[in-house]
Amino acid sequence: MHFDVFNGDADGIIALVQLRLAEPKQSKLITGVKRDIALVEKVSIEQATSATILDISMEKNITSLTQLLNNEVDVFYVDHHRAGDIPQTDKLRAIIDTDANTCTSLLVNTHLNHQYVNWAITAAYGDNMLASAEALAEQVGLSQFEKSQLKALGIYINYNGYGRSVNDLHVAPDQLYLKLLQYENPLALIAEPNSVFHQLENAYNQDMEKAISAQILANNKQCKAVVLPDEAWARRVSGVFGNELANQSPDKANIVFTINTDGSYTVSLRAPLNNKQGAGDICAEFPTGGGRAAAAGVNKLPAEMINAFIKAVAQYYA
Repeated sequence: MHFDVFNGDADGIIALVQLRLAEPKQSKLITGVKRDIALVEKVSIEQATSATILDISMEKNITSLTQLLNNEVDVFYVDHHRAGDIPQTDKLRAIIDTDANTCTSLLVNTHLNHQYVNWAITAAYGDNMLASAEALAEQVGLSQFEKSQLKALGIYINYNGYGRSVNDLHVAPDQLYLKLLQYENPLALIAEPNSVFHQLENAYNQDMEKAISAQILANNKQCKAVVLPDEAWARRVSGVFGNELANQSPDKANIVFTINTDGSYTVSLRAPLNNKQGAGDICAEFPTGGGRAAAAGVNKLPAEMINAFIKAVAQYYA
């Protein structure tokens, strides 16, 4: 049996859309909310003969990956997060690039020789790789209107991946993937009046309207920090709201704290767009934290560590 394992955000979902449009395959889908990255352990070693793993850190899944490889499972792994030591075996084919201006879907796009480039552009927009998305869109000759449409779709797909559990999401990531897979070109999806694009657009606009009044904890030259309540809408916008703040203030870091039920905080950190480094390193210094250079997070930051986190961000980018 083949397993497709992928992050539930725009990059993970669209990376798989491109691969399965190019190479249709019966598979068992394993995914979850964006922050659910311990996904490789859910692959059945007894059942798996092969696996495709997309947009989740190899470093965070190395134990489960090693078990698969030791059990003679063929693995194709594409990602842009910290990888750690990549196993050296002919059972693993890995495309890993941690450059701050690329993402998994862009790597897949290159692998497929731009076969479904509009999907890759959509994912890059969704992952807030705006410069990379714009450059690729220019390269293939998209109009300003087409670019704006793909950007909106990417943002909405990414927005749909944030939540404490799949119950917070409007569409479960595996179901969203299956809906998107029906379209070779995302512009055709957008053109359909009753498609999932319009469903997510309405939901996104409603949630972001509430986020505008977020409480500001800090706003200085180095960073801005806001806090959102323990509500489903707040968990859904935590990532895309961080991206929006980053785009508004490209010279400073932006932090979105969202209150968890137990009083701890989920944290989304965006490095300054004009200095896309350090976010993953900062978050890794705190319990349950990690990520990549441009964008990272902490799953459960103790309330008493909020000031220390803001201070660490401000000091790093000073």
